[in-house]
Amino acid sequence: MGPEEDRQLIVDTLKKKKGKTKFYLKDFNKIFPDRKPREVKKLVNKMVTEGTLEYWSSGSTTLIGLKGAGKQHDTEEEDE
Repeated sequence: MGPEEDRQLIVDTLKKKKGKTKFYLKDFNKIFPDRKPREVKKLVNKMVTEGTLEYWSSGSTTLIGLKGAGKQHDTEEEDE
């Protein structure tokens, strides 16, 4: 698979997860079981930099999700 197909696979997989918008990095490793975790992390970081994905932190845990998805965006937009 090429980089573009990898990105699309991640986006499609996250959109299929009903009711869940934020994921641990280990969840992305499950999408690519034949790849090293560091390689997957680099891909996820690149997608964050490009604006496709975003990090969300509770203070002790960092999760990753599609940019603009999730309940926290609904409340953040109301606060602005």
